[in-house]
Amino acid sequence: MPEKLVGTAVRGSTIAEVQRNILRAEELGVHAAWMTAGGASLDSLTCFAATAASTSNIKLGTSIIPTYPRHPLVTATQAQVVAQLAPGRLRLGVGPSHRPMIESMGIDFNAPLAHLREYLQILKAILQTGSVDFDGEHYSAHASIPGPLDVQVMASALRKGSFELCGAEADGAISWICPGGYLRDVALPAMEKGANAAGRPVPPLIAHAPVCVHDNPEEVRAAVREQIMNPRLPYYQNMLVASGFPEAKSGEWSDAMIDGVVIWGDEETCSQGIQELLALGATEVLASPITAGADRAASLERTTKLLGQAAAAVK
Repeated sequence: MPEKLVGTAVRGSTIAEVQRNILRAEELGVHAAWMTAGGASLDSLTCFAATAASTSNIKLGTSIIPTYPRHPLVTATQAQVVAQLAPGRLRLGVGPSHRPMIESMGIDFNAPLAHLREYLQILKAILQTGSVDFDGEHYSAHASIPGPLDVQVMASALRKGSFELCGAEADGAISWICPGGYLRDVALPAMEKGANAAGRPVPPLIAHAPVCVHDNPEEVRAAVREQIMNPRLPYYQNMLVASGFPEAKSGEWSDAMIDGVVIWGDEETCSQGIQELLALGATEVLASPITAGADRAASLERTTKLLGQAAAAVK
């Protein structure tokens, strides 16, 4: 059985803030720190390289690096640095992102799953075997590095096709705001189908979920509506409709959607929510802290402490 893990998404507008959050998560016993890259935000792999020497145990993961703006060999050049500074601790999560974000850069968002398949194949070859010799429809890559590295290459997944692709090609699938029932009934069977077709074991499912340890429901729901905009995107709307929330077509969070997607409440309630995702088949819960109430720093600290406690409980 794969090891069960509890991780946290870390953010920051400066490298000092990012480093503080990673170090605090490690201090509290959280298993993994994950970062998103995109737009003009701080680059996750650069942040991990700057922080690796100050950490000793916490795993470091990207969730996710958008693929279209960055050739897979460019991603591999950065990943090598972190892999050497933090051996065995890097999980590289990549994904196509979404049409509005990519096309706003002047990049054509075409054939995202075919594009992602080639990206995964190139990254896994160069990082895990030490060389790549690849000519595909979307990419060419011919390069070598001194030797294989212990880096898992994972991908984002939202609908059935992407989960199936992860089952066939990736070292793990990383969801986002998918209700537990959807992960159980759609994601995991699709991953199994893809893995079986490829003749390989089913890779891990990382359930990326918003978590808010907070007792006031109005403040939680206001914070979710302020901090998570994904339901405005058609891909997320379709997933949520398929999960039993037809109102998602409005592009706004309903209270029922929030309660079905976000793990929130007191420490006991949130711990139970994390355990439920692990029990239904997720290998890891990647918690994205939602900060609620007047004191956002205190809210983040309360949620991060709970994640440390949850991590200790699954060892």
